[in-house]
Amino acid sequence: MTPPRKPNDPSRRTGPRKAGGAGGMSKGKGPHKGPNKGPGKGTGKPMGRRPGGPQGKAQGNRPQDSDRPDRPARPMDPRRAAHRLVCAVLEDQETLAELTGRTGPLARMEPADRARAQRLATETLRNLDPLDALLAQFIERIPAPPVQNVLRIAAYELATGEAAHGVVNAAVTQISAMHRYKQAKGMANAVLRRVADVAPAAWADRSPSRLPEWLREPLVMAWGDEVITACEAAHARGAPLDLTLREQKLAEPLSAQIDAQILPTGSLRVDRSVQVSALPGFDAGTWWVQDAAAALPARILAAKPGEKVLDLCAAPGGKTMQLASAGADVTALDISPARSERIEENLTRTGLTARIVTGDALDFAEDGWDAILLDAPCSATGTIRRHPDLPYAQDGSTISALIDLQAQMIDHALSLLKPGGRLVFCTCSLIPDEGEVQVDEALARHPGLTTDRAALDLPGIDPAWITEEGGLRLRPDYWAETGGMDGFYCAVLHKPA
Repeated sequence: MTPPRKPNDPSRRTGPRKAGGAGGMSKGKGPHKGPNKGPGKGTGKPMGRRPGGPQGKAQGNRPQDSDRPDRPARPMDPRRAAHRLVCAVLEDQETLAELTGRTGPLARMEPADRARAQRLATETLRNLDPLDALLAQFIERIPAPPVQNVLRIAAYELATGEAAHGVVNAAVTQISAMHRYKQAKGMANAVLRRVADVAPAAWADRSPSRLPEWLREPLVMAWGDEVITACEAAHARGAPLDLTLREQKLAEPLSAQIDAQILPTGSLRVDRSVQVSALPGFDAGTWWVQDAAAALPARILAAKPGEKVLDLCAAPGGKTMQLASAGADVTALDISPARSERIEENLTRTGLTARIVTGDALDFAEDGWDAILLDAPCSATGTIRRHPDLPYAQDGSTISALIDLQAQMIDHALSLLKPGGRLVFCTCSLIPDEGEVQVDEALARHPGLTTDRAALDLPGIDPAWITEEGGLRLRPDYWAETGGMDGFYCAVLHKPA
C-alpha cells in the first residue's frame, strides 16, 4: 500500500488549522506530485464533470417543479419515483438516505414498489458514465436534465434485460407529461429503441464510472491513479451483504445454514440479493447487517466484560451491539432522536442492553470511561459502493468543517477517558485528512498520547494495511476477489496513565 503522506510531509499539520483553503484537504507534496486544488475551492460548486453528462452542461434551463415528478395525490409508480430520486440527487444534492426515509417522498409506496424505485435510482447513479456513453451513441445534443434522467433510467432497464416495449413506452409517456419538454418524446422514442438493440451486449463491456473531479483529484494525489481506478471498479460492483454475529461461535453453523462465507475477520458474507428479514436468525437477533470494515473498530477496541465503554455517534447501533455482546457496560450516544430510536430497536431485536443518550457529543460531560469508540462524522467517501449517490450529493465544500469537528471530538473524547484509557477513532472516509492526518495531528496536540499497533494484530488484518502513524487503512479494492470492503480508517489511541 502506498502511504498517503510521509511523517515529515508539511501537509501533516500540527499547528492551528487555518480558515479557508482548499475545502479542508491537505496541501503540500504527497507521494504523487501535482497540484492539489482540493474539493470545492473558491466557489463551493462541483469541479470537473457536471451531473448533466460527460460532454458538458446539459442543454435547456434548470427544471421547474412542474417538470419533475412532484408530490402527487397518490403514490408514484417505481419509474417515476426513481426519476424523482435521481433528479434530487443530481440537481439538488440531496442524498438517497434523506429521500428514502420514513417521512420521505417514497413513504406511501408499497414496499415492493419502493424497493424497485430505490434500486433503479441507485443503479442509475452507480452507472452514470456507462449509461451516458451508451446514450451518446444516438443523441446529437444532451437534453435537459429531467429528460436526460428519464433516458438514463430507461437505458439502465434496457441494459439489464427489461422488455423494450414496456420500458420505451413508459419513458415516452413520462416525458409527454413534462409540459416544458414534451416535444422531446419523439427523440426519446427513437433513441431508446436504438439503445434496446445494442444495450445488453454493450453493457457487458462497460467501464466503471469515474469519481467526480472534486473527489478523484485529491484521492489520486493521496493514493495514486491505479489505486483509485481499482476503487472505482469496486464501486461499480456494489457491495455484498455482511453480517456481524452476536456470538462468534455461531459462525460455522449459521454460515452452513444460509450459504454464507466466513470472512477472515469473522464477519459472514451472503449474496446481497437475499431478503434480509427472511434469513434465519433475524427475528432471534442472532446477527445484524454491518459491513466487514465497519465491524473492525469495535473488534479492535476489544471491550472486556464490565468495562465502562462509551460509543459516541452510535447510530445505527452496530458497534454498540458489538460492544454490548462483549459484556461491556455500554452507553450509546447520538445527536438524533430518530437515530437513537433505531439503536433501541436494534438492541431490542438482538436482546442486548445499553444505555442510550440523545445529545451532542461535544456537550456530553460524563467522564471516567475505560474506553471510547468515536465513529466521527465524515465525508463517508469510503461507502460509495453501497451509496453511489454520495459523490453527486456533495461537492467537497463541507469537508473542512468536518475535519475541524473531528479534531474537536477527538480532543473532547480524550478528556472523558480515565488515565490509561483507550480511544478508538474511526471514519468511513478515503480521505487521509479524515484519518491518517487527523491522528497525526492528535498525537502532536497531546503529549504522551500513543497509538497501539499491537491492537491491530487481529485475524484477517493484513500488516500492509497498517499505516505509518499506527492506524489501519481499509479500501474498497481490498478483498476484491471476494467482494471488497468499505473504505475505512481507524486507530487506537492510548491516553497516558
